[in-house]
Amino acid sequence: MNLPAPVILASNSPRRKELLSELEVEFEILVRPVSEYFPEDIHPRAVAVLVSENKAKAYDDLSPDNIVITADTIVALEGEIMGKPENREHAVEMLTKLSGKTHHVVTGVTVFWKGRFKSFAEETLVTFKPLTREEIDYYIDTCEPYDKAGAYGIQEWIGKIGITGIEGDYYGVIGLPLCKLYQELTQLSA
Repeated sequence: MNLPAPVILASNSPRRKELLSELEVEFEILVRPVSEYFPEDIHPRAVAVLVSENKAKAYDDLSPDNIVITADTIVALEGEIMGKPENREHAVEMLTKLSGKTHHVVTGVTVFWKGRFKSFAEETLVTFKPLTREEIDYYIDTCEPYDKAGAYGIQEWIGKIGITGIEGDYYGVIGLPLCKLYQELTQLSA
């Protein structure tokens, strides 16, 4: 994919790096520390976009010739926003809550170029079968999902054995909605 400027992926996520590579975009990774704070009274979709935009603002001192891509993924169940688990017990708690239920996964993305922020969010419904404690323990012990919102990766073992339905963007659940991002990037070249 030919873009009008060098691309920076502002993420340490190996999944986002792999996904952006699959769009055949050349990029470099540059990560700056950013607070992921958000007010508790806003909608999950707005949270993902707000955090993504805050991440992008940390790069506003770069040359305007760079295209910066930031993203944030959250899991929401019955109004509760689940970020990354703090420890093993927290991961068990999250997966136990998700067990047998449908939840929302929202990934907010911001493309920052020439002083402008273009943000969007993709929301996907994901349904888990009832998970046993043994399945939850096995998954946490083997995959250590501490860097994943909701304490799981859809592409990992728990997704393969536990997810019974998905409505929306699969890649958005992984952390980067490729179809929508591709559309946004191609508009930059137009």
